Amino acid sequence: MSEASYIIGIDLGTTNSIVAYTEARIEKGKQPEIHVLEIPQLTGPGAIENRMMLPSFILIPGSHEVPEGALRVPWNPDAKTAVGEYARERGAEIPNRLISSSKSWLCNTLVDRNSPILPWNAGDETMKRSPVEAASLILEHVRNGWNHVMAFEDPDLEIENQEILLTVPASFDAVARELTVQAAEMAGLTNITLLEEPQAALYAWIDAGGDHWREYVQKGDRILVCDVGGGTSDFSLIDITEEDGDLVLERVAVGDHLLVGGDNMDLALAYSVAEEMKKEGQKIDNRQMRGLRHGCRKGKELVMADSDLDSFQVTVLGSGKSLIGGTKKKQVLRQTVESTVIEGFFPNCQIGDRPAEAAKVGLKEYGLSYESDPAVTRHLAAFLNRNRTGGSEKLPTAVLFNGGVMKAPPVRRRIMDAISSWSESGSETGIREIESKDFDLSVARGAAYYGLARRGGGIRIRGGLNKSYYIGVAASIPAVPGMPTPIKALCVAPFGMEEGTRVRLEDREFVLVVGEQVKFDFLGSSQRINDTSGAVIDDWEDEIEEISTLETFLDGENGTVVPVFIESAVTEIGTLEIHCVSREDTSMKWKLEFNVRETDHIESSG
Repeated sequence: MSEASYIIGIDLGTTNSIVAYTEARIEKGKQPEIHVLEIPQLTGPGAIENRMMLPSFILIPGSHEVPEGALRVPWNPDAKTAVGEYARERGAEIPNRLISSSKSWLCNTLVDRNSPILPWNAGDETMKRSPVEAASLILEHVRNGWNHVMAFEDPDLEIENQEILLTVPASFDAVARELTVQAAEMAGLTNITLLEEPQAALYAWIDAGGDHWREYVQKGDRILVCDVGGGTSDFSLIDITEEDGDLVLERVAVGDHLLVGGDNMDLALAYSVAEEMKKEGQKIDNRQMRGLRHGCRKGKELVMADSDLDSFQVTVLGSGKSLIGGTKKKQVLRQTVESTVIEGFFPNCQIGDRPAEAAKVGLKEYGLSYESDPAVTRHLAAFLNRNRTGGSEKLPTAVLFNGGVMKAPPVRRRIMDAISSWSESGSETGIREIESKDFDLSVARGAAYYGLARRGGGIRIRGGLNKSYYIGVAASIPAVPGMPTPIKALCVAPFGMEEGTRVRLEDREFVLVVGEQVKFDFLGSSQRINDTSGAVIDDWEDEIEEISTLETFLDGENGTVVPVFIESAVTEIGTLEIHCVSREDTSMKWKLEFNVRETDHIESSG
């Protein structure tokens, strides 16, 4: 492969995907400019336009559900699927043919993420795709769009020949990261490195500040990156320390993967407006509800951005023959928006508050694990409280906001007021907002900047693994009738373990029988960040969670016992690998593969 001409940052978003790029060659004293790619996509049947944002929606229509030739794109005149704006708009009318939020399915441990299950609950099994394949279709569109725009006359400029930084939520576990890599490889993107989205947002801020970013932060600062997008909420804490007179940035905590975001807010507002319309004698059916939701999203954004705007109007078309005559209109007041969005999703709360748990029910619809409590502020309080290591002074001193929801000043103000109120001395602590230049494009731009920083020795955030990872080990105790054998958690990869490093647990011995399949419980924790490699935790039920299984088939004569130890490594691209290593011949290794089938199949190791 020829040397890369470009560094490309790809934000594979839940709602929108963005591509930023910069020249890979760095001239002394001159920083290359970062650009955002305008991605070609269908905006209507057969209509191609270039847009900075590619909606992360995939349309897989039946033979008579779109006009003939409607899905034609420059690189595939016979396309049967569509990605982007037209997919989102037409898919809203035929939702059983639309894949959305595929990124969130990548970390759903209840399903086989390599099986064709999307669109969820769609009847036609022949058109379904797996979550991994769905993510790959979006990335494949990015690849084809780049090659069409940037490499039309020069194959050396094709995206396959460039250096790619692909962003993932900080909360993605090792399995979800591995599946993201698989999706990229399926799309033909192999030269990739993973980067956490909150870190990318901070890199974008550093890039925008040029040489002056150090004037806005200082030693001892703790920066909260609060990223609330269309589908998820993501929190990270980054500490500012000092070494040899230079500021050092270190990511010290990562929140859980929270499925609550702008989509939830738009839906809640649409239901609230529909209820008002019903009281006025205007009943909204399911098809009209989709149009109402779309109108509420646009109106909400206008009201939140303009403090002088007291209301907005939504228009909902009629049904059937009364398409025009049956049109319904409703004036939506700012008060309705603020009470639904601000009070519903960002209520005032105390630092000790916790998200409310859903009432136990006998049956629950299978699907994505949406948060039972939509209050982002309560999730944030729980995250900050469990990461307070030294009293109130360890609350954030600065906040960097990211994500489309954070474009609304009232939302940012509510979060800033909440964090200030959680400190013993209130607003006098000087908690401040770090100004973001762009809430939609910063992750992709920051990823491109990080690629430059790796080449030119620029500022880098120390990160490493976002969780501590464990293998379940059955306790060695006498069997007791009716009581399962207790499982201990052996830490095989600690929080913060950096890329390119490995851990060998040679003081912990296992025996494997070759010639058969072996399995281990694979566990993780975003709370126990101080556990070291080799630590054994007896009571872990409330702080460590099951993620998947690790399994392999050991070649050899069936029944032969091989003494082994565990070796783990964080690869340069940001994924976790775990091996069983023979004690008798350390050149013999068996890689433990992640099993992403349903967690009902997890078996305890013996």
